[in-house]
Amino acid sequence: MGTSGQQLGVMKLSDALREAQGRGLDLVEVAPTANPPVCKIVSLGKFRYDLSKHDKDKKAGGARLKEIKFRVNIDEHDYLTKVRHGEEFLERGNKVRVQLQFRGREMAHQEFGMQLVHKVRDDLSGMSQVEMEPKITGRNITMTLTPLPANRRKRRFMPPPKEEKSAAADSQNGSKS
Repeated sequence: MGTSGQQLGVMKLSDALREAQGRGLDLVEVAPTANPPVCKIVSLGKFRYDLSKHDKDKKAGGARLKEIKFRVNIDEHDYLTKVRHGEEFLERGNKVRVQLQFRGREMAHQEFGMQLVHKVRDDLSGMSQVEMEPKITGRNITMTLTPLPANRRKRRFMPPPKEEKSAAADSQNGSKS
């Protein structure tokens, strides 16, 4: 391959080296296992820089950790909202840390907290698997979930359709006038 990406065709090694030296560049082997091997005429320093930049981009896109915080006496609607958020995070391939926080006298009934964390685990079981089992540390119960492969994920708590929200708002606005 030439400097601007055009293909120069199959060449002998000596011809390719001569072509690269004539342009003041290097001959870099890109695909050594291909038959015939694929080489590129490019500056070696620039080639290495592009490779390192490409590797950094790959690493940055890894699984990020998102957190959902619960309290023991959470209302059903708030619970569903948080579980929906958890499903969205898992859908995007992020890990989810579920944290339940105790305050004051709630520490006397840690079993209620464990029940809630197990309920979250069961509700998100169609989207995730448990990486770290629920663990009590101080005033918190923490559990980490990792997303299932994309072809095995099944959402249970879909967000409400946006059309219904606007229709409900229109009917409320209409009744006020």
